Amino acid sequence: MNPRRERRWPHDVQVLALAWLAGLPGAVASLALVWTGDFSSKVRWTLSSLVLGMFLGVGLLVRERVMRPLHALANLLAALREGDYSTRGRGARVGDALGEVLLEVNALGDTLREQRLGALEAGALLEQVMEEIDVGVLAFDVAGTLRLVNRAGEKLLGQSRSQLVGKGAGSLGLSDLLEGPAPRRLTRTFAEEGGPYELRRGEFRQGGLPHHLVVLADVRLALREQEREAWRRLVRVLSHEINNSLAPIQSIAEALRDTLLMAPRPSDWEDDAKGGLGIIARRSEALGRFMSAYARLARLPPPVLAGVEVDGWVRRVAALEKRRPVSVRAGPALVVRADSDQLEQLLINLVRNAVDAVLAEPGSGDVWVSWAVLTPGAVEVWVEDEGPGLVDSGNLFVPFFTTKPQGSGIGLALCRQIAEAHGGTLRLENRPEGRGCRARLKLPLGTPGSSAVALQA
Repeated sequence: MNPRRERRWPHDVQVLALAWLAGLPGAVASLALVWTGDFSSKVRWTLSSLVLGMFLGVGLLVRERVMRPLHALANLLAALREGDYSTRGRGARVGDALGEVLLEVNALGDTLREQRLGALEAGALLEQVMEEIDVGVLAFDVAGTLRLVNRAGEKLLGQSRSQLVGKGAGSLGLSDLLEGPAPRRLTRTFAEEGGPYELRRGEFRQGGLPHHLVVLADVRLALREQEREAWRRLVRVLSHEINNSLAPIQSIAEALRDTLLMAPRPSDWEDDAKGGLGIIARRSEALGRFMSAYARLARLPPPVLAGVEVDGWVRRVAALEKRRPVSVRAGPALVVRADSDQLEQLLINLVRNAVDAVLAEPGSGDVWVSWAVLTPGAVEVWVEDEGPGLVDSGNLFVPFFTTKPQGSGIGLALCRQIAEAHGGTLRLENRPEGRGCRARLKLPLGTPGSSAVALQA
């Protein structure tokens, strides 16, 4: 540290010293004239006292004029620092150096006041939202001590806020909330009956120190609503398909019964009976196929992962299609960890749909399969055709919805289920380059559920 700075005089002493230094020549000259002139002793002492008084008084007055505004500014800034934004400096005006400083300080006070009010309102809104949401919110410091809990968290843990805040996660039995991956599904129980719960965890800073924010959402109601919606959709589809088969069966059976009860029977009753029974057999067979297809969709086993070479997988499936040539536009050499049987079934369905689309319209073009790594961490396999394209894409993945006369309506639903079981996605879209459709199968790279790596040359 510079020793000169340690011996530096205070600002008011410096101002006083400069004022006295400025008046010192005049005071000395005046005293010299008084004491060298032809004056009586009384006059000399009187004039000397007057000169010294003026000399000392003007210096002190200058010091006061300089220091008083500085003290006022210091008090204003101290009030702002303490959060008192109602204090204002007097004498703020344009065209005066001190007045402009006071103008800026007052403007700073207004700005800080607005920001303070905004922060208080935002904090009050956040606190109100936290109290009202039906999600447990807990905040722990770096030592694992609970510092904040909302009303839903109190209800979840079965204790009041005063009983919870200040206790460690271990003593509350919540250590597992601060460990392990997040987000994840929790099946553990709390004081409130419910669950399963979705755990999400994040970090924030308060008072300059890191804290852990834990959010617990009870997904039971959402899952039940999804389950109810799934049942409603299933009942609608089953009712529609079963009624489509039972209505003609019932009608034909009643017609045959009436024919058999006739006396005498018509001469062609045997032909009518054979035709009617044939229709009943065909509709029963179709209904059986439908129920078998549903059972197949509902019993898809979890994938058994192993290395699958993309090039070989694609070429094997393309060679299975005999109705129309399917070309392979090879991409990079990749190996995907997946269930070979399920991936082949997925690609077979996509290729079959593409060939069906091409064959449905005379004069349609080709079908081909290609793949590439478009985004980091994912490989895309495309099945493209030059058929009529998609007209209604809203029901593509709805189970049992089909536009084909002999279709079961589970092909695309099964394909998407297989893709999602491997951690991927499946989308269908019209080709932007021209007529036709493109199926985009996306599989993740380098993940535990399904990974792909480039083959080493």
